[in-house]
Amino acid sequence: MAVSKNARTTNTTQKFFCSCGGEIKMKTLFDKGKAKTIAECEKCKRSERRPSDFK
Repeated sequence: MAVSKNARTTNTTQKFFCSCGGEIKMKTLFDKGKAKTIAECEKCKRSERRPSDFK
């Protein structure tokens, strides 16, 4: 049976890890009435704008 290109067959989430070994989680902060998302390491509490900035 053929599946259309728009059909979602799997649901995957990508996990990011900091150089210290901790997992990176995305958090939403409200600053001056605007929603701002940041990536924060659970282990060392380092925060960056996006997960790829941890490299």
